[in-house]
Amino acid sequence: MSDLPRKAVTRTAKLAALPLGFAGRATWGLGKRIGGRSAELVAREVQQRTADQLFKTLGELKGGAMKLGQALSVFESALPEEVAGPYRAALTKLQEAAPPLPAHTVHGVLAERIGEDWREYFLEFEDKPSAAASIGQVHRGVWHDGREVAVKVQYPGAGEALLSDLTQLSRFARLLGPLIPGMDIKPLIKEMRDRVSEELDYELEAQAQRVHATEFADDPAVVIPGVVHQSDQVLVTEWMDGIPLADVIADGTAEQRDRAGQLLARFLFSGPARTGLLHADPHPGNFRLLPEEEGAPAGAWRLGVLDFGTVDRLPGGLPETIGESLRMTLEGNAAAVYGLLREEGFVKESIELEPDEVLDYLLPIIEPAQVEEFTFSRGWLRDQAARIADPRSPAHQLGRQLNLPPSYLLIHRVTLSTIGVLCQLGAAVRLREELEAWLPGFVAETEEPEPVAEGGV
Repeated sequence: MSDLPRKAVTRTAKLAALPLGFAGRATWGLGKRIGGRSAELVAREVQQRTADQLFKTLGELKGGAMKLGQALSVFESALPEEVAGPYRAALTKLQEAAPPLPAHTVHGVLAERIGEDWREYFLEFEDKPSAAASIGQVHRGVWHDGREVAVKVQYPGAGEALLSDLTQLSRFARLLGPLIPGMDIKPLIKEMRDRVSEELDYELEAQAQRVHATEFADDPAVVIPGVVHQSDQVLVTEWMDGIPLADVIADGTAEQRDRAGQLLARFLFSGPARTGLLHADPHPGNFRLLPEEEGAPAGAWRLGVLDFGTVDRLPGGLPETIGESLRMTLEGNAAAVYGLLREEGFVKESIELEPDEVLDYLLPIIEPAQVEEFTFSRGWLRDQAARIADPRSPAHQLGRQLNLPPSYLLIHRVTLSTIGVLCQLGAAVRLREELEAWLPGFVAETEEPEPVAEGGV
């Protein structure tokens, strides 16, 4: 049984104890300062102790606490190393799969949600799950019409545990502020709570998957499994084989890596433009590399996409501000970029920055868009993270003063996660080509972008 629904009183007590611990450390810190130690040294020590307790608690609880920890993971590079250390260790625990449900519990959920005659819907059903995660697990089966299917079953009580955790965390959100420079935590937690509610709603997930499956039905490069059946806490979709992206990362050929990277970048930017939705969980486990269609050129691998539980609804596609800011940064128009960032809330009204310094901060990050083809690598990503994380660097000082508006949270997280996967692949990607084809505002209105062939590499 998943540990999510267990001992709700204990979960609440652990979360409620966090602000008391924070307050105690603040008092301890004041005493140390009165005793003659430097304020900076004491503040750093208090911050480390706070991070230790926070991430230890998040790791123990999983559930909504785990979701918050994963959301904050994109800010790790902005944290001081002495705080980032315990953060990384806790994050590893946060990403561990939850223990699977026993078969009799799964059967009970299926009987309650599909009907006592649920076995009549299946020709075969495997009791052992093929995957287990934080709020549910997946079983393989054969539907009554002969189709192989994936049966996603939500843990009983997962919803209550997730939402209760995030509600409790929001009550002392301001105390977390010093841990995440430039981030207003309370709107972040609210955004996470809204998204978690959607992730728990399998009807919304089914709708998002149907939209994608319909839009990409004839696409020679991207494959989305169709929805077979949906009820509360149970979602049945077509089964998808193929090479898991994690296997491509570990053992794939250069051709497979480049193809997977190109299609992953294409899906990131074309999805919102074509469906008004952003797939917001770009983890390697959610992608497969499928053989080319019959009659297609050799090596025209296709990208299979799974799990639409978390999506960002973007009716107009990705915000035009992103494309405009990228284009103006590449053009070296510092004043225009700075104006757009202030207008969108990336620079708070109380902060004044030098536009040229902001441009210098952004240019290395968008290097992949400056060239016709860019080879992503772990080394390049480490260099970027080190540049921003080094307290002695101008980039670090400037980055601490930038803000991430909550409405950009998922876009930011998805983009960074996708870049991380591209670097794991070590893929050579024509990113600029995808930006020109799909990102609003990236091409000036007077320019006409070159069309991207859907099946091209």
